Formats: sequence, structure tokens, C-alpha cells
Amino acid sequence: MIRVVLFEDNKSFRQSLGLYLASSEEVFLAGSYPDASQALSNIRKHKPDVVLMDIQMPGISGLEALKKIKAESPETKILMQTVFDDDYRIFMAICGGANGYVLKSPDPDDILKAVLEVYQGGACMSPSIAAKVMQMFKSQFVQSQREYIDLTDREREILGCMVKGMSYKMIADACALSFHTVHWHVKNIYEKLHVNSAPEAVAKAIEERLV
Repeated sequence: MIRVVLFEDNKSFRQSLGLYLASSEEVFLAGSYPDASQALSNIRKHKPDVVLMDIQMPGISGLEALKKIKAESPETKILMQTVFDDDYRIFMAICGGANGYVLKSPDPDDILKAVLEVYQGGACMSPSIAAKVMQMFKSQFVQSQREYIDLTDREREILGCMVKGMSYKMIADACALSFHTVHWHVKNIYEKLHVNSAPEAVAKAIEERLV
């Protein structure tokens, strides 16, 4: 059976969900707590396979407890539960190592299914949460692309000269610029490509097909 520990500050929700899980043939409810103040000692005591963690609780939040548990017991699977679906909490939960993130459901069978999916190695998410995560990664990808390709025409011209192995003086002569101006442009190129040297800039330019 899957050993589960529940952390939930809403008494009625905790009791009703606890009773449902306890009645399941697939789950053994090892412990149920109204807060995460003793989360680590509770985890050591019960050694759960899956932790159901409310994200917002008095004292230590679910996000804080998530980080502490994962730091000590990374193999423990943690399913975050919340009535919130804002980007910040989703991002923090994912970065903290959560194995799933679901909105609280009036149907406890939804939670049970999520527990089973996480236990089996899945990354369970409510549909609305999954949609937000997709949008977050899409935005991050677009932002990353912009960081690499957002070069001015002059910067691209100078980067092209660097790829050809030209020195600052040669670039200055070829582009009709002063040595100081070339140096200034190269500095900007380094910042936009997140590199610290000409070889790195050339490698990035070739890899990303910037010139």
C-alpha cells in the first residue's frame, strides 16, 4: 500500500479527505496534521511514499516544508494542494521539487488519482495548472531566444567580423569605426550573449546561427 501523510490546515477538508484516503484499498494514511511545524520529524516517523501538502498554512508554509523535506528526503514524492493557481506559487513549487500540483477538489477521488499518479512516477497537475506551466515555459523560451538574437545590425556586423577571426583594429578599419567604439559594441555583444570572451561569443554565434 502507498503510505501517505497529509498536511492540511482546513479541519473539515482534512478530516473528510483523511477518511476517504483511509478507506481506500490502495492507500494507507500514516498521518494527518493541521500544520507543517513538525514536518521533518513527521516524515522521519512515518516514512511516507507520498506527502499531500497544503501550500498555504499558518506558521511554516507548504512551500517551506517542501524544500525542507526534499533536502532531507529527496525520494519522498510531494503533491502540493491549493486553492491558488497563481504563477508565483506554481513556479516556487516546481523549483522546490514538487512532484505534482493540484487544485483542491470537492471530489476526493481526484486527489486519490493524483496520489496514485505521483507514486507511479508521474507529474500530476490539474488541467488549469498544466496550462499555466506550459505558458510559463513558453514565455521563458521566448525570453531566452530574445536574449540571444536581440542584436543591432551593427552588433551583428561586428560579431560576423569576430567569427572571421578579425582583431578589434581590423574590425574598426572594416566598419569605419574607432577602436573605442568597436570595444564598446563588443562589450554589449558579450552581455547579450551571456559570454565573457571572444571565443565564447564566436561559438555562441555559430551555435545560434546569429551571423
